[in-house]
Amino acid sequence: MSSISLPPILLELPRNAVVAILLPLVLGSLSAYPTNKIVDGPWYRGLKHPSFEPPDATFGIVWPILYASMGWASHLAIKAYEQDLSDSSRMDAYTGLKLYWIQLGLNLVWTPIFFFAKQIGLAMVDLVALTGTVYGMTFVLHNATNGKTTLFLAPYCAWLTFASCVNFGFWYLNRGRSGFKDE
Repeated sequence: MSSISLPPILLELPRNAVVAILLPLVLGSLSAYPTNKIVDGPWYRGLKHPSFEPPDATFGIVWPILYASMGWASHLAIKAYEQDLSDSSRMDAYTGLKLYWIQLGLNLVWTPIFFFAKQIGLAMVDLVALTGTVYGMTFVLHNATNGKTTLFLAPYCAWLTFASCVNFGFWYLNRGRSGFKDE
C-alpha cells in the first residue's frame, strides 16, 4: 500500500474542513438520489425483504450523518499527516487517507450495483470489501490521530456491519427466484 502515492488533489481536498465534509455528502446524495423510483418500483417491491431491514426513512437520516463523519475524519487525518509526527504515525495517516478514498469509491458504487444493475450478490461483495476497508482505515487512523477519528468512524463501522447483514438477507431470501437478477 505504501508504494502507491495519492494524487495531490486527494491530499488537498480534506485540508479544508467544509470541503472534507461536503464532498462525501454531495457524492453520496448524488449516488442515492435516483433510487427513489427503484425503491417504489416493481423490482424492489417484489423482493423478499429481511425482517430486520430498517424503515426507508432511516437511510435519509443515517447516511448524511455518516458521510459528514467520514469527511470530518478525513480532515483530521490530513491534519495529523501534516503535523510533526513520528514516521510510523505519519505513514499511518497517509495509509488511512488512501483507505479513505478507496472506501469512498466502494461506498459510491454499491448503490448502482444493488439498485440499477440489480446485482445483489455483487453488491454484497462490494459491501464486504467496503466494510473491511473502513475497519482497516479506522484502525490505522486511530493510531495516527490518537483516537480522534475513531469517534467519527466507529458508527460507520457499526452501520456497515449491519448493512452487510441486511444485504446478505436480501441475497439469501431472493436467491433462485424468477426475475431475480443474481441467478
